[in-house]
Amino acid sequence: MESPGQLLELIRAADGITRSDLAMRSGLARSTITHRIESLLDAGFVVEAGEARSTGGRPPTLLRFNSESGVVLVADLGATHARFAVTTLDATVLADVSMDLLIADGPEPVLRRTMATFDELLATVGRTDADVRGVGIGVPGPIDFAAGRPSDPPIMPGWHDYPIGARFTDRFGVPTLIDNDVNIMALGEFWLSDPRPTSMVVLKIGTGIGGGIIVDGQILRGAKGAAGNVGHIQTDTDAVCNCGNTGCLEGVAGGAALAAELRAAGYDTVNTRDVVALVIEGNADAIAVVREAGRRIGGMLAGVINLLNPESIVINGDLVRAGQPLLAGLREAIYHRATALTTNDLQVRASHLGDGAGVIGGAVLVIEHVLDPAVVDAELDGRVGAVA
Repeated sequence: MESPGQLLELIRAADGITRSDLAMRSGLARSTITHRIESLLDAGFVVEAGEARSTGGRPPTLLRFNSESGVVLVADLGATHARFAVTTLDATVLADVSMDLLIADGPEPVLRRTMATFDELLATVGRTDADVRGVGIGVPGPIDFAAGRPSDPPIMPGWHDYPIGARFTDRFGVPTLIDNDVNIMALGEFWLSDPRPTSMVVLKIGTGIGGGIIVDGQILRGAKGAAGNVGHIQTDTDAVCNCGNTGCLEGVAGGAALAAELRAAGYDTVNTRDVVALVIEGNADAIAVVREAGRRIGGMLAGVINLLNPESIVINGDLVRAGQPLLAGLREAIYHRATALTTNDLQVRASHLGDGAGVIGGAVLVIEHVLDPAVVDAELDGRVGAVA
């Protein structure tokens, strides 16, 4: 039997639906539909909006999901900069802001800045704490997703096992979901793809390198939430990585490694953006370094493609702004090393969303949780209990 939360799923999937259609699709009696829809209307999940075409008599009223009934706060925290947003319950961004923010400064200053920015965004869109339905945070390191805590993140000193979500849940009284920044980026890329692929690998190439994997519309996290940590796949070099090992892909092809390589050649490159700036200027050394990085990363991706056979590969992160040298190197290695069948119709492209993908994905992560039928039913039961 369809619960109110399950009826809400049907309403969300439709662009307007009548009570009669809901009764037909769910098999519920009209009286039951009426009672359950009233609870969704009272809670603000659903609104009556317009009329359906009449087949005779009074036109039936259309029901629509009320995406404006609450907001989601999202922080996509990278190694050196962050993006924050407030969205509706259909992941429409109402306001957002980007800023430089060093994750290595530690959890206290970073999360204080995050909370202050959330306050500023809420004020910008005229919302209050009472409107917040959930909070999503992405961080650039491995996450124990079930616990919502970082696990030995190599570029996040002081963050290991830190209870990131506690201060936001305590403040707003809502769920706070923590995930790896590339996972939420992958979810955002998937959510706004048209058509949506059955499977997708999203690679973020910035200071480091990380991957997010989508299979059948779901993030593939692995047993401990560490799937996609491709920056630490072994290469044929002895370069020292931030994780303490040698030969990691990130240690030779990540943005920090490329900046160091060019710095050793006499260029004033501090970070990935400096590398990209040289490429855009047409600097031959920078172009060669980035293209070789693309080949190395493409070699890794060829293995991922042979293993997972994804429909789409999307490249995001600061280094993707280098454009053709990076993508040419990637494609060269992928099509040379991956099998013919896995690359037949494979799409390899730069992101269309840029750093906006993460906040969209973080919002979707929260929305799919707070609008899960079981969660909605529990909330409605709580409202009934409170009234009683």
